[in-house]
Amino acid sequence: AAGTYVENINFNGKSIALIGDSRESTIIDGNQSSSVITIENFETPEIKGFTITNGLAYEGGGIYMPSASPILKDLFITNNQAQANGGGLYHSWYGTDFSELIVTNNQAGGNGGGLSLNGSQNNSNLVNILVCNNSAVGWGGGIYSFGADININHITVSNNSSNSGGGALFIYNGAEVEMNNSILWNNSPDEIHFYESEPPNAITVSYSDIQGGQDSIATNDNGTVTWGSGNIDVDPMFVDSANGNYHLLATSQLINAGHPDSTDSDGSRADIGAY
Repeated sequence: AAGTYVENINFNGKSIALIGDSRESTIIDGNQSSSVITIENFETPEIKGFTITNGLAYEGGGIYMPSASPILKDLFITNNQAQANGGGLYHSWYGTDFSELIVTNNQAGGNGGGLSLNGSQNNSNLVNILVCNNSAVGWGGGIYSFGADININHITVSNNSSNSGGGALFIYNGAEVEMNNSILWNNSPDEIHFYESEPPNAITVSYSDIQGGQDSIATNDNGTVTWGSGNIDVDPMFVDSANGNYHLLATSQLINAGHPDSTDSDGSRADIGAY
């Protein structure tokens, strides 16, 4: 039911569904005592319809999933902190599906201010996700991938920062990323950063708006970039990013600019970005 629940949840091996009334009305407050949600015993639960906030932990301030494959949908993950990696969320082990998430204003003392995805067996899908205003002292202000192969579609990553590189996305340890219909804009110190040493990394980008274009990808001679069709470098024209509204203005060049085989709910050609 709608309300604010001050607690820290551990699934303790139970692969059950945890479903809130809505992410706007149903809040789980971690009270800065540990991760808000912990899933670490190979569970496969579904979590949907909550705000996850005020978590503080060594890793995974909002959600800590070192060995689980949950389905996460329709969540607002905000104002959480990790002393090391994954301010908003830390995930390793086998891949999973993340969709319709807003990940904002989280902090990591290490890597992955918003999301930290780890492990060579981690093949995760990120769909319709907004990652904004997160920060990392190390790498990957928005998203950090340590060996994880990630399929990204319709995400917006904007106004994130890291001290070492990969304001939007940091790729490390042989990670392979496929990105479509997405926006990387106004992240610092760069948009995409490959780690400097072996094993090599790879990214494929299509129908996406990347600030600085291909030049914004710092490969450090350690991997390959496949620059596909439909990529552009234009101001996305968000409605009001200063106040967290990353929808597109009607005059945005990103409207109807997504992959020609993909459509929006109204049947028109898909827009680029999370919305």
